[in-house]
Amino acid sequence: MSGHTENKIVINAPMDLVWDVTNDIENWPQLFSEYASVEILEREGNRTKFRLTMHPDENGTVWSWVSERVVDPGARTVRARRVETGPFQHMDIHWKYGQTPDGVLMHWTQDFAMKPDAPVDDDWMTDNINKNSKVQMALIKEKIEQRARERGAPVSVHSD
Repeated sequence: MSGHTENKIVINAPMDLVWDVTNDIENWPQLFSEYASVEILEREGNRTKFRLTMHPDENGTVWSWVSERVVDPGARTVRARRVETGPFQHMDIHWKYGQTPDGVLMHWTQDFAMKPDAPVDDDWMTDNINKNSKVQMALIKEKIEQRARERGAPVSVHSD
């Protein structure tokens, strides 16, 4: 069995701002509420290898792993995978961004499978990722839309 999630949100801000903020890996601890730190391990062209460390969970466990992301600014897509998979057999992530009349549609897809000896199964992790993605996307939307307002950027691409 395997897990699959898809989550999306429209951010009422210019595409360049949404793209730049969400792909500024070094500042993810200020963008995402779950990340305590990011360490860039390697950068070559559009590929970045980095270590993410989360805040301690309810049991005091600190989760950390190495991921690799490849951005395609022309297509406005990102492909990522966990290099250190931890409890996952694999974790593959695809982010895509599209312009809509109401702003930028940010769409996250995650395909994964848990290892047989993982503390949770695919269904549990699917539910967990879906819940958490909605929380993180809402937080990102709020932060980026606030930045857009502060910069006086047009926050809607259509006129009423």
